[in-house]
Amino acid sequence: MTTALITHPDCYDHVTPPGHPEQVARLDAVLGALEGMELQRVKAPLGAEDDILRCHPQGHINGVRAAAPDEGWRSLDADTHMSPGSLAAAFRGVGGIVRAVDMVMAGDAGNAFVAMRPPGHHAEHETAMGFCFFGNVAIGAKYALDHHGLDRVAIVDFDVHHGNGTQDLVEEDPRILFCSTHQSPLYPGTGAAHETGVGNVLNVPLPGGTGSKAFREVMERVVLPRIDAFSPQLLLISAGFDAHEADPLAGMNLTTADFGWVTERLCDLADEHCKGRVVSSLEGGYDLEALGAAAAAHVTVLKERAT
Repeated sequence: MTTALITHPDCYDHVTPPGHPEQVARLDAVLGALEGMELQRVKAPLGAEDDILRCHPQGHINGVRAAAPDEGWRSLDADTHMSPGSLAAAFRGVGGIVRAVDMVMAGDAGNAFVAMRPPGHHAEHETAMGFCFFGNVAIGAKYALDHHGLDRVAIVDFDVHHGNGTQDLVEEDPRILFCSTHQSPLYPGTGAAHETGVGNVLNVPLPGGTGSKAFREVMERVVLPRIDAFSPQLLLISAGFDAHEADPLAGMNLTTADFGWVTERLCDLADEHCKGRVVSSLEGGYDLEALGAAAAAHVTVLKERAT
C-alpha cells in the first residue's frame, strides 16, 4: 500500500490579507516539497454538514457560511479572515479528513496526509478562531468512531500552539485521547497540564527555547506511554510544523529531523495497536522553507511505513 496525499485546488482560493502568515504560499511549500514522492494523490471532496455536526452546531455552520464575502475579506476576529473562496476550502478540509479516514480504514491506503488549508485545531464548538473554521481532526476522530465502529481513537498534536479547539470538541468523549505538546505561554493561552477533560486529555506545555533533546524526552517519557496505554485503533496527527527553530510565530527550537523522529515513534505505536492506521492533517508552520522540509520529513516516514 501507499500513503495517500489528499488536497484540493480550492485551498488556493482561501486568500488571506497581505502579510498574513497563513498564506496561499504555505500550500505551495508543502506540495512542492512532496512533488517527487510516489504517493496516491486524491482530491478532497466537499465535507458533508452531517459530519461537521458531529462537532459543531448548525448555528456555527450557518454563521461561517453567512460570513463568507462576495469580494474582499471579512474578519471573524483579528487573526481569522474569509475571502470568497474560504468557505469551499474549509468544507474541503472536512471532506479531506473524512476521505482519509475512509481510505485508511478500508485498507485503500496504508496511511494518509491531508495537505489542506485553512487549518482546524483552534476552531471551538461555536467559535472560529486562530485561522481555523472547523475542527477537522476532531471531526475525523468522531467520524471514525461513529461510522467505522471504533472504540478508541487517539489524536496527537505537536503544533507549537495548543489545539484548544480540538480539546474543546473532544474533552468530554472518553473514546478519544487527545495529547498535545505546545509552547507555553503562547497563543491561545490554553493547554495547562491540569486541563485533563474526563481523563482523556494530556497537555504537555513546554517553555520557549525547548529543543530536540527535551522534546524527545517528554515524548518518550510522557506522551508515547500514554498512547500505548490507551491502545488506540486509529491514530490521528495534528501535524503543525511551527515548533521548528526557523518559525517566526513561536520560540521552540525543533529541527527538521525531529519531525521525522516523532513520526517514526508514532508509527511504531500505530503498528502495535492499530494495524499501522495513521491519518495526519496539516496544521501550522509559517516559515516556508522550514515548513516544506519538515512536511517532507514527516511524509517520507509515512511513506516508508505504509505497508
